[in-house]
Amino acid sequence: MDDHFESKVVLITGGNSGIGQATSFAFAKKGAKVIVAARRVSEGKATVAMIKETGGEAHFVETDVTKATEVEALVAACITNYGGLDYAVNNAGIGGTAFTPAAE
Repeated sequence: MDDHFESKVVLITGGNSGIGQATSFAFAKKGAKVIVAARRVSEGKATVAMIKETGGEAHFVETDVTKATEVEALVAACITNYGGLDYAVNNAGIGGTAFTPAAE
């Protein structure tokens, strides 16, 4: 195993599904301690359970990244659970059918 991420702490927002979930699995496979942050609790906990089933280390934190207090609590959870934070993947987002141009 490539151990570049061994014992590193990686925070992944939106880590419960799609690209974020795949990223969570990839970092765990490389030995990282993964913090999965998301709004949907059942999916987040399921992702953590799958990581642990394959021998990885992970923790779920329910987080709405649009709320500053929840983001502050998320970072505090990284420190509390793993002693710090080495990498952050800011993947959280929402989908939709209505798009507005940034500038006209």
